[in-house]
Amino acid sequence: MQNITFKVTGMSCNHCVKTIQESVGRLAGVEEVEVDLKSGEVQVDFDAEKVAAVEIKKEIEEQGYDAEQIVPFF
Repeated sequence: MQNITFKVTGMSCNHCVKTIQESVGRLAGVEEVEVDLKSGEVQVDFDAEKVAAVEIKKEIEEQGYDAEQIVPFF
């Protein structure tokens, strides 16, 4: 299982949160989707053998939002 975080712009309400949770959650291999409206971040737990990060990003963007992967600094 992997985790990825996106900075998503264009979200303004709980409907936006629900839209992203439902659309990304339907992708094969996605286990959990957490959307934080205040920070504009979307965290996704997923199986990389079933779905690629680029597919998750594309799904968010197809819902009308802009998404950029947040790369953690270690």
